[in-house]
Amino acid sequence: MIILGLLVFMIVGSIIAIETRDLLSSVIAVGAVGLGLAVVFLLVGAPDLAIVQVVVEGLALAMLLRLVVVREDVTITHGYTIEGVFAAACGLIFAGVFIVIAAIAFREIPPFGQPQMRIGQELIRRGFVETHAPNIVTDIILDYRGYDTLGEATIIFTAILGALAILRRKGKVGT
Repeated sequence: MIILGLLVFMIVGSIIAIETRDLLSSVIAVGAVGLGLAVVFLLVGAPDLAIVQVVVEGLALAMLLRLVVVREDVTITHGYTIEGVFAAACGLIFAGVFIVIAAIAFREIPPFGQPQMRIGQELIRRGFVETHAPNIVTDIILDYRGYDTLGEATIIFTAILGALAILRRKGKVGT
């Protein structure tokens, strides 16, 4: 139930981030959505993803705040266009599909009190025999979840490079 509440919180925060006209409020709403996602990762038992989410979100917020502070305040107003209505309809359809898939996925979470380590117990039982790694943690991270670990490292590396590119002083035009 807490996860569904956080999901609603993240959806509301996303709508606020998209619809608000003040960029600082939008950045704060994006930060709230990222924080909600990190808490969801903790609640479903994925602390490694929660740490990556907090790091990437912190770097992204630092970059966005930097951009908001140095931006020129220009507001463009226009009416509804066919492209805008089509984009809004596609967004609503995507949100509906996402909510349906999320509801199906949440039904698959085992009830409170049942063991959640069905796959983990099998990896612990067969790990040494299949990989010959003396450390079960290294065995799981590098052999069974190698692509996941590579993806997490790539995301962190890319976020750090992006932050350095935006926050650096040397080499910028006009500074």
